[in-house]
Order: sequence, then C-alpha cells, then structure tokens
Amino acid sequence: MLTVENLETGYGKKQVLFGIDLKAAKGKVTAIIGPNGSGKSTALKSIFGLIPVWNGKVIYNNEHIANRTTRANVKDGIGFVPQGNRVFDQMTALENLEIGGLQLPKKTFQAELKKIWEFFPELEKRKKQNSGKLSGGEKQILALGRALIVSPKLLLMDEPSLGLSPKLVKYMMRHIQKINRKSGATILIVEQKVREVLEICHHIYSIKLGKIAYSGTPEALINDKERLKDLFL
Repeated sequence: MLTVENLETGYGKKQVLFGIDLKAAKGKVTAIIGPNGSGKSTALKSIFGLIPVWNGKVIYNNEHIANRTTRANVKDGIGFVPQGNRVFDQMTALENLEIGGLQLPKKTFQAELKKIWEFFPELEKRKKQNSGKLSGGEKQILALGRALIVSPKLLLMDEPSLGLSPKLVKYMMRHIQKINRKSGATILIVEQKVREVLEICHHIYSIKLGKIAYSGTPEALINDKERLKDLFL
C-alpha cells in the first residue's frame, strides 16, 4: 500500500530525516515509535504532503506521490488525523464531519455519516454540540471520524493518544483496531504510548535521530524492556 524509500526532509534549513525507508502493508496496522524530536511526525507530514520531500520516494498504490498536494492525496484515499485533538471548536461535531466530507456527494456523505455514528455512538449524541465543549477524548474521536468520513484506504495518525487518560488511551486503541478490522483500511500510526500500540500493530518501526533504528514485529519488542529503553534514549 505504501513504500517510503530514502526519505529526506526537514524544516527550513534544518534536516530532520536522513534517508528513512519504511513500508505499510495493505490492510495492516504499522506503528512508528521513538523519542520526542526524532522525526516521527515529520515522516507522516511529508508523506501526506504537509511539508516538502527533499529527496527520496513516496509510493502509494504503485504511484509516486512525493510532494503531491494534500487535496490530491485525500481525493486518492489518504486520510490524516493530526496531533493534538485538532477540531474546529466553534462548529458542532456534525459540522466538523461535514467539512471532512465536503467533496462527497450528498447521498454518499449520509451513508458514510451513518458508519461514523455506528463506530462512535457516543459522538452521535453530541453531534449538535459545539466541538470546543467536548472533552479531549471526544475531540480526538471527532478528529478521527472526520478523517474516516471519506473511507480512506490509507489512514495516517499522528499520536492519537496525546493528552488522553490511560483509560481513554485503551479506548482509542480498541477503536483503531476495530476500524482496521472492519473497514480494511491500512493504518500508519505514530505513537508515544508504546505498550498500547504494540498490542494492536502488525509491524513496528523506531525512528531515532532521524534514521530507522528498528524494524520488526511487535512480538519481538513487547517483552524486551532493555531494547525498548534503548530505542527511546
């Protein structure tokens, strides 16, 4: 579904990623972990087109998409859930979802909206409530729903657990796993809650100092405390 080869990028003159290679297999959950500032979120942003790719390849469904616009990526089935519960606070939950589905025909949007309510019944109860009054967990669910409204084939998620309580982190992870199983969407997730993401992913990468420090199965890491510690230092 997604192949990244020798990816280099950064901000201004500051290089952040130094030739990373990674893959997200079709229908699977792939996780990226690593210390703060290692380049995890930068990798997602460059894949989605939010920052330019300086060098390397981004291949999605056998098509080269490096430096393609975010609009084109969304239209082609790539969804993005940004870090930090980012929703439009002055709009209702329903209006946020409508913005996510602006490009959809009305009938298609209504069908997709029904799926969102089925995935997140608690969100439907708050559909007319201003998003600014939702809890942090509810905002994160709304941001996820907004990305899902277009039924993405590839879903990029940037630290969906950020700011959530341990109970809500587990709730969020269960929903990500449920989305993967029910919709078949390929998911590439950046996450700091390592133990929790190891339980739901099929393959895991670690980025350290802008380079891939580990690539393998979650089973190989889940009981290796020393290796996990090393990947975060």
